[in-house]
Amino acid sequence: MSTATAPQTANATGTVGELLRDWRRRRRLSQLDVSLDAAVSARHLSFVETGRSRPGRDLVLHLAEYLDVPLRERNTLLLAAGYAPAFRETPLDAEAMAPVRAALQQLLTGHDPYPAIIVDGCWNVALANEAALAIMTDGVDPSLLEAPNAMRLSLHPQGLAPRVRNLPEFAEHLILRLQRQALLSADPAVAALLEEVRGYPGIEDHRAPSMAAEPSELLFVPMRLTRTDGTELAFFSTVAAFGTALDITVAELAIEQFFPADEATAAALRG
Repeated sequence: MSTATAPQTANATGTVGELLRDWRRRRRLSQLDVSLDAAVSARHLSFVETGRSRPGRDLVLHLAEYLDVPLRERNTLLLAAGYAPAFRETPLDAEAMAPVRAALQQLLTGHDPYPAIIVDGCWNVALANEAALAIMTDGVDPSLLEAPNAMRLSLHPQGLAPRVRNLPEFAEHLILRLQRQALLSADPAVAALLEEVRGYPGIEDHRAPSMAAEPSELLFVPMRLTRTDGTELAFFSTVAAFGTALDITVAELAIEQFFPADEATAAALRG
């Protein structure tokens, strides 16, 4: 039987003050911004960042919440400050997660006949509905399905990429999404995945990493796919995260739902 595990966090590479300063700068905020919006004395914040003052546990969590630090890295901040981690990481297949799995499956099933997947913070596929499985396994090298990753399946030359008719546009969209995620999350696994997919043959990335991308650039870029039977499909997708979760596993999950971009696709899927 699976049980909740001790939380896994990245190794702290500095003091809690240095880590908080890094997250503040990553969010492009000044000390004054944080002081005014998070109701923390600018002087005290400066002392915390420079190591002249040790923050209390509540202050660490308050600043982490304001700076939208991922739960995994909030544990890192707490450890760096000398406190115990606050958030657990429970395997998705644990008995305690049965209600979560049931809710996720209901979301997926409810989206049929259109594809939908549940992915973790590094785009590894945790769950998928029947429509998504039919597409993900169609003409894809079996090695990519042993530990399926949505980005690899989409852009790898032995995945769907050879049959994505608008690959340059679609690849740029996915790479932009990964760039933004890597910058906002500071997750080395996401950064490594970004570099991996950038190196795939035929994938060209002309865009420099930036957090300035408009949200509209991350939505509604269609994937135009030809199935192995010759059927042409077109999708756009939306991604939603479970932002109120208090468990690291759930907090890092997201659901990507695909919608038909034209009536021909909708009819093909309904049929």
